[in-house]
Amino acid sequence: MNVNDILTQANSNMFSIWFLIGAALVFFMQAGFAMVETGFTRAKNAGNIIMKNLMDFCIGTVVFLFLGFGLMMAEDTVMGLVGIPNLDLFTNFAEFNWSSFVFNLVFCATAATIVSGSMAERTKFNAYLIYSAVISAVIYPIEAGWIWNGGGWLFNLGYVDFAGSSAIHMVGGLSAFIGAAILGPRIGKYTKDKNGKTLVNAIPGHSITLGALGVFILWFGWYGFNGAACTSVEQLAQVFGTTTISAGFATVTTMLFTWFKNGKPDVSMTLNGSLAGLVAITAPCANVDATGAVIIGIVGGFLVVFAVEFIDMKLHVDDPVGAVAVHGVNGIWGTLAVGLFGIYDTGSVTKGLFYGGGLRQLGIQLLGVACILLWTAVTITITFIIIKKTIGLRVSSEEEMEGLDIKEHGLASSYADFMPAGNMYYSAGSSLISSAVPAAAERPANPAPPAAPASERKEAMPASENKISKVTIITRQDKLEELKNEMNKIDVTGMTVTQVMGYGLQKGQIQVYRGVPVETNLLPKVQVDIVVSKVPVSEVLNAARRALYTGNIGDGKIFVYSVTDVVKVRTGETGFDALQGED
Repeated sequence: MNVNDILTQANSNMFSIWFLIGAALVFFMQAGFAMVETGFTRAKNAGNIIMKNLMDFCIGTVVFLFLGFGLMMAEDTVMGLVGIPNLDLFTNFAEFNWSSFVFNLVFCATAATIVSGSMAERTKFNAYLIYSAVISAVIYPIEAGWIWNGGGWLFNLGYVDFAGSSAIHMVGGLSAFIGAAILGPRIGKYTKDKNGKTLVNAIPGHSITLGALGVFILWFGWYGFNGAACTSVEQLAQVFGTTTISAGFATVTTMLFTWFKNGKPDVSMTLNGSLAGLVAITAPCANVDATGAVIIGIVGGFLVVFAVEFIDMKLHVDDPVGAVAVHGVNGIWGTLAVGLFGIYDTGSVTKGLFYGGGLRQLGIQLLGVACILLWTAVTITITFIIIKKTIGLRVSSEEEMEGLDIKEHGLASSYADFMPAGNMYYSAGSSLISSAVPAAAERPANPAPPAAPASERKEAMPASENKISKVTIITRQDKLEELKNEMNKIDVTGMTVTQVMGYGLQKGQIQVYRGVPVETNLLPKVQVDIVVSKVPVSEVLNAARRALYTGNIGDGKIFVYSVTDVVKVRTGETGFDALQGED
C-alpha cells in the first residue's frame, strides 16, 4: 500500500469515528434542551419537563428502530417519497449500517424535543408521549428521507440542508406552533381589560441559570450537530467556523437590539439569540463563507426578537421558551439562506443569488421548505386533534395551577429540602454573617436620616416585664450587614432573618421579560424580626433608620407589634424572663 492509499484509509477511518463522536454530541444536546426548557418555565413543572426530555429520546428510539429508520433511509423508496422498511437491523445484523442508524436516531430525537418547550406547563404527559412517538415514527423520518436519503426527491433535485435547519428545526418549530395554538395559553398568560382588549402578561422562568447552562450545552453539542457529516478536515473547520460566527453575531445582535429597544439587555432573549444563530446556520454551514455566516447570524438575531414578540403579543400563542421563533422561523431563514449565500457549484447544487448563481437554488430551497411545511402541518394537526378528541391534550385548570410535578408524577417538588436562603449563616454566638454583602466599612457612609419633628419624638421606654414588642423590618438585601451592626451596638443580637419577595406602592421597578412588561415585579427583600423587652423600641427604630436610610424609594418599612406573651421552650420561662439572654 502506497502513501496515498495509507492516508486515504486513515482519513476514512478518522471520519468514521468522528461521525459517531458527532452523534454522541448531538445526544448530549438533550441535556441542553432539558435545561433550557426547565429554566425558562416554573419550578412546579421542572420534574415533568425533565421526564419529557428523557422519554422523547427513549420513546423515539423504540419507534425509530421499528419504523422510522426504514421510512427514512431504506434503499428502496416509493418515487423518492417514502422508504420501504425491511427490518435489516434484525434480519441482517452483521451487515446493517449501525453508524447511520445511531446518527439519524439522535437527530430524530431533537425534532421531537423542540415541541416540548412551546407546550410546556399544561400538556398531559400521556398525550406528550403519543405525539412525540408520531413525530419520531412518521412525520420526521419521511420528510428527512426526502432530503438525506440518496433516493429522496429533494436530494436529487439539489435541495441543500446540510444538518437540518428545515428537516429538524423548522419541522419542530411548526409542530410547536400548531401544538401551542391548539392547546391554548397557560392560565393567566392572556387576560382582558374592561374594554375587552387582550393584555399580555409575562410569566418569567424560575432559573435563568439553568437556561444559560442549557444554551452552553446546546452550543457545544452543535459542533457535532453541524459537523458530524463532514468528510474532511477542511470541511469540518469551515463548518466549525461558520457555526461559531453565526451564533456569535446573532447573540450580539439580539443583546444590542433588546438593549436599545427596552433600555436594558434582555438576558433570556439574548440566550435565545444564540440558539437562533445556531439554527439559522445549520442548513448552510458547509455552503457559505464567513461573510454569509455574519449576515445569516445578524438577521437571525433580529428575527428571534421580532418573532417572539409577534407570536406572543399579536397572535397570542403562548410559547414559554420561544421555540417557534428560535427553531421554526430561523429554520426557514437558514434554509433559504443557502439560496442567497451559497458559494459552491457542485452537481445539481448551484451558487446562491448574491454569489452569481441566479434564482435557481433559491427556488429549489423555497419549494422544499413549502413541501416540508405542508407535510408537517397536515400530519401534526391531525395528530393533535385525534389526541384532543380521545384522551385529551391538556391538563385540568386545577392540575395546571398546582403544577404537573405533583399531579402527573406524584413528585412534591423537584427541589425537595431546598430553601433559597442566600449566603447567610449564623455563628455560634448568634451573630448574623452575610458573606454576600460587603462590610459597611467598604461602602460609602449613608446620609443621616432627617430628625423627626419634636412633636413626634418619643422618650425611651423603661424596661418592663409587662411590655414586650416585636419589630419587623423589611428592607433591601444589601442593608442586612449594616442593620446587624447597628443592632449589635444597642445590644440586640437575637433576630430572625427571612428572604422574601415584595413591593410597595411603587410596585417595584418597571421591567421587561422577553419583550413583555412585567406589571408587578416582586423585588427580593429581607424581613428581619426582633422581639425586645429590655431594649426600648425607640432605640431599635432609631438604629434601624440609621442603618437603612438612603433617601431613595425602597429603603423599607418597620412594623411594631405588641406581644402578648413569650415562652422559652427549654426552661418554660414566660414573659420578660423568657427573653433574658436573647435580646
